[in-house]
Amino acid sequence: MLKFLTAFAAGSLALAAPAHAALAVGAKAPLFTTQAAVGGKSFSFTLQSALKKGPVVLYFFPAAFTQGCTIEAHEFAEAADEYKKLGATLIGLTAGNAERIKEFSVTECRNKFPVGVATPATITGYDVTLPQKAGWSNRTSFVIAKNGTIAYALTEPSPEGHVSGTMAAVKALAAKKG
Repeated sequence: MLKFLTAFAAGSLALAAPAHAALAVGAKAPLFTTQAAVGGKSFSFTLQSALKKGPVVLYFFPAAFTQGCTIEAHEFAEAADEYKKLGATLIGLTAGNAERIKEFSVTECRNKFPVGVATPATITGYDVTLPQKAGWSNRTSFVIAKNGTIAYALTEPSPEGHVSGTMAAVKALAAKKG
């Protein structure tokens, strides 16, 4: 019986633990340029330019206007001003329903931060492929330090924990400066 309970507990812990992002902390973040929108207006977003200003919170999500992705966008929108106060740039990327990013930037991101197109090269570079849907990204959040290295990474299908984890990482980076 003890053997069964030990095995059950170990299995339960494995299921409860979040998955880890494939691009590890300390790795160099692949640079990218993409078409993005904020407040319904299109522009070209370049990671290299954003990093000159400070850390970047980059979150990948499967598809605009799906339940989990809408919840996550709302949570990031609520935290957007705090990221900005800490000197971080926030951007979300998706390949799913990407033709609707202008609309998503207004209704779900609430004009608070840009959302852009996750190209196949970017999805591959960050190793965030959604296994169930070729060409789409999974739900992974990164904090990229100003020097271009990954400071935090979380791959978790649920939107829970992405904002709190990235916010803690951005605060830790800000504390190192002072």
